[in-house]
Amino acid sequence: MPLTLSLSPRAGRGNAVDSPRLGPVTPIGCNRSPSPRKRGEGWGEGQPALTTHYALRYVARMTTPFRFDPLELPPECEALRLEVRAFLAEELAAERWSPNSDFGSHRGADFSARLGARGWIGMTWPKKYGGGERSFLERYTVTEELLAAGAPVGSHWIADRQSGPLLLRYGSEAQREEFLPGITRGETFFSIGMSEPDSGSDLASIRTRATPVCGGYEVTGAKVWTSYAHESHYAITLVRTAPLDAKNRHAGLSQLILDLKAPGVSIRPIINQAGEHDFNEMVLDRVFIPSERLVGQEGDGWKQVTSELAFERSGPERFLSAHQVLRALVAAGGDNPDPLLLDALGRMTAQLWTLRQMSLSVAGMLQAGELPNLEAALVKDLGNAFERSVPERARTLVPRRRRAEIDGFDGALRETVLYAPSWTLRGGTREILRGIIARGLGLR
Repeated sequence: MPLTLSLSPRAGRGNAVDSPRLGPVTPIGCNRSPSPRKRGEGWGEGQPALTTHYALRYVARMTTPFRFDPLELPPECEALRLEVRAFLAEELAAERWSPNSDFGSHRGADFSARLGARGWIGMTWPKKYGGGERSFLERYTVTEELLAAGAPVGSHWIADRQSGPLLLRYGSEAQREEFLPGITRGETFFSIGMSEPDSGSDLASIRTRATPVCGGYEVTGAKVWTSYAHESHYAITLVRTAPLDAKNRHAGLSQLILDLKAPGVSIRPIINQAGEHDFNEMVLDRVFIPSERLVGQEGDGWKQVTSELAFERSGPERFLSAHQVLRALVAAGGDNPDPLLLDALGRMTAQLWTLRQMSLSVAGMLQAGELPNLEAALVKDLGNAFERSVPERARTLVPRRRRAEIDGFDGALRETVLYAPSWTLRGGTREILRGIIARGLGLR
C-alpha cells in the first residue's frame, strides 16, 4: 500500500498514560495534586529514597509554566474542513496557483478576495465588522488546510492574524468600523512596522519618533524587514512618543496606523536570496499621522505589541512551511518504501503531530480569552527547528536522480532551502524565544 500524508481529523487521539509505578500521569498544566506516598518509597531497587510524592511535586514545579491541555476539534470543524478541501480542489483544478506552503512567500490578492467572499477571513470577529463570529478552532481548521495545500495566503495574512485582533482589543470603534470590513473582504492589507536598522532583536531600542503636532503626530525614522509593505495599504507601526527612559526602556512606546501611501513614506525593496521581493525598508520623513490613528493609549505600545505574540507565534504556519517537501518525501516512498526513508518519515510525522497538538492547545487558550505567550514561544521554537530539518533530511534521503522522477520534488526542495533561513528570524529569533522560555521556567 502506498504511503499517504494528511492532516486527518480523527487520527492521533491520545489519552494520558498510566504508569504502574507512578499511577495516573496528569497532562502538563492540569495541576492535579499527587496522592501521598510513604516516605522511603523510591523509584526502583538501588535508587535513592526519593519519594514518588516529592518527585512528582518537583516535576510539577518544573513544568507548571507550560500548559498544553489535550484538545479535540468539535464536529463543526470537521464539516468545515471538507468544505475547505473542496474549495481548494477547485482552485488547483483551475490552475489558479502553484502550491507553496511558506505563508511568507506566497500571496495573491485575488485569492484573498475569494477567501473573503466565503467568510474565511476575520472568522472569529463580530459580524457587525464583517466577521463570522466563529470559533478560534474553526479558524485553525481553515488555516491548516490552506497551508497544507500551499495556498497563496500572504496578502491578507498579517491583517487577519494580527492587525485585526489588535484593533478589536485596543482600537477605537471608529478604527474598527473603518478597517475591519475591508480586511474581512480580502481587500485591505496590513504590514507590521516593528524592527529597525541597527536594533537587531532589541525592540525596546527603537528610535523612530512621533512628535506631537496640531491634529496628530509627525513621524521620522526607519523600519526594516517589513513584509509586503510594497503591496499593503497600512502598517501598524511602533514608535517612540516619549524620550527613552533608561530605567524603563519599555515606557514611552505607542502604536500608530501608518498609511503607506502618505507623503514622506519611502518603501525600498530588499531582495532575498531566492530573488524575490518580500521584505522592505520603510523610511519615514516627517510623515503626518492623525491623532485618531493612535491605537490604544499613548505609551501602551509595549503592552499591546506583546499581546500580539501568541497570535503570531503559535499557529500552524510555524511548522508547515516545508509541508510540500514532506509530501514529496511521502510520494518518494511509493508502494515499497525504503526502510531508512520509512523510519525518517515516521519520526517526522510524530514530530509534526506533536507540534500540531501543542498548537491546537494554544488555539484553545486563545478561544478562552487567554494570552499564552510562553506556550506560543515554545511552539515557534520547536516548530522552526522541525521545518528547517525537513529539507535537510529530504536532501540526504532521496538521491537527486530519484527526486527528478517525482513531480514537483526538486522545485519544492530548492525553494524551501532558499527560504528556510528566514523562518527562525520572523516572529522572533531563536535566542529571543529561548530567553522567554527560560524566564518562564525561572532560569533567568
